[in-house]
Amino acid sequence: MKVLRNYLNKIKPNFETGGKLSMFHSVFDGVETFLFVPNKTSKSGVHIHDCVDGKRTMSIVIMALMPALLFGMYNIGYQHYLAIGQESALWEMFLFGFLAVLPKLVVSYGVGLGIEFIVAQYKGHEVAEGFLVSGILIPMIMPIDTPLWMLAIATAFAVIFAKEVFGGTGYNIWNVALIARAFLFFAYPSKMSGDQVFVRTNDSFGFGAGSVTDAFSGATPLGQVTAATTNNVQLHDAIGNPLAYWDMFIGLIPGSIGETSKLAILIGALILLFTGVASWKAMLSVFAGGMLTALLFNQIGSTPTMMVSPLEHILLGGFAFGAVFMATDPVTSARTEAGKYIYGFLIGVFTVLIRVLNPGYPEGMMLAILFMNSFAPLIDFYVVDANIKRRSKRAIVKSNAE
Repeated sequence: MKVLRNYLNKIKPNFETGGKLSMFHSVFDGVETFLFVPNKTSKSGVHIHDCVDGKRTMSIVIMALMPALLFGMYNIGYQHYLAIGQESALWEMFLFGFLAVLPKLVVSYGVGLGIEFIVAQYKGHEVAEGFLVSGILIPMIMPIDTPLWMLAIATAFAVIFAKEVFGGTGYNIWNVALIARAFLFFAYPSKMSGDQVFVRTNDSFGFGAGSVTDAFSGATPLGQVTAATTNNVQLHDAIGNPLAYWDMFIGLIPGSIGETSKLAILIGALILLFTGVASWKAMLSVFAGGMLTALLFNQIGSTPTMMVSPLEHILLGGFAFGAVFMATDPVTSARTEAGKYIYGFLIGVFTVLIRVLNPGYPEGMMLAILFMNSFAPLIDFYVVDANIKRRSKRAIVKSNAE
């Protein structure tokens, strides 16, 4: 690393004011600060000095996402070979999934970072670190068969209209990755739901062809619940075998790339909580709100979706992934401590409400988070306002007592 540091120091004057490549200062700064902790210090005022800057924080989030991403790659291969009725080794399943996911990561980062660099150059600003996480989240919340051109359009739309028009990283109102998914869901619904988008049955990598079994169904468990006609729903995998809670927890079910394994998500949650990057208050409140709402529907249930248990709501779909990695977004979530409880609880409530009451949309986490993103500033306002009023009353009581 010392050799790289010396090389960057050598070429750095070319990118500074007056250098022959000064027009690309933002590009150089983005690369340098990604590789090394900035050595800038404050010269006046009171500041807290810390080596953990925004890019280091984003790196921790990416580290926390790795278990879910790696298992998602394996699960893609597992679902593929299960659907075609062919046995395969663990490494073949993982390699199949890796080759399926890699182009999506390249497109997401290529389009998103490309736009960020262009905007930074145009404005003469530093390249923000926010898309380091959004770039990996966008593919992880998509079905595996999402076409690359759609992913590119959705990424561009999200970065431009959900981020840059608001001023860039730190100013966006809505979660960028969820805006990308919402764009595709409403623009191309057939590519974001149904039986054919969550399990890749075609073998385009030369691992050996197989025929899809007659009983194949790529519908997610939540999709199976929505399509059920009786309250006693038996969830099954791609070829009709019954699913156990253990399968749902490990993640051997159809679903978006990064959302299936609750074990991997739990590992990521522990990393975020141990490092202090994410708030346990918002995270815990999402689960509390969802479970209590599910229990309420279980008591008055008359449809299959009303009878889904609290545990199944957590184990199915993107509930756990959204609670851990989306609801805790420091930019778009509530900032006050009391507000985090309210914000997270309402996300859990609205997620289950959407799942139960909207038969056309079995997943509810995306819309619930985006809805609460809009109200996070209002929640913080009333929390702060209530605190001011309480302090004012205490001050009046104290002055009267004196």
